[in-house]
Amino acid sequence: MPNVRRLVTLADVDGPDDAVVSVSALHEAELDDGSRVLLLDDRGWGSSGRWADSSAERVREFTRTVVGPDEPPPGRSRADMAALHWDTLRRTMLRAGIVVDAAELARLPHDVLLSPRLLARLDPAAPG
Repeated sequence: MPNVRRLVTLADVDGPDDAVVSVSALHEAELDDGSRVLLLDDRGWGSSGRWADSSAERVREFTRTVVGPDEPPPGRSRADMAALHWDTLRRTMLRAGIVVDAAELARLPHDVLLSPRLLARLDPAAPG
């Protein structure tokens, strides 16, 4: 059975408007055989800022944040939300036939990959 190697979030432009920052995020677990298991496909974020005023590092940072764990609502702690988040991802992996501990998932490296389209929005003068 393959093991989980890392978490990968694919960030892409979400919308046709060049003036408005809008990013979609596809969150996956990458296995040591190179295959991936979809964890979340309903995440993303937007800003009233312009693409030219952002950076690849800021996009990566915000994208990591939106794939979780979520901020706690009143009456819940960050630890509660983290435990819920990692257990939800663990159950998603189990449905895909991969047994992994929630704490192990939380310790994995998490890479955010920016699409060529997103990189071009950040720097239209970049080659590509």
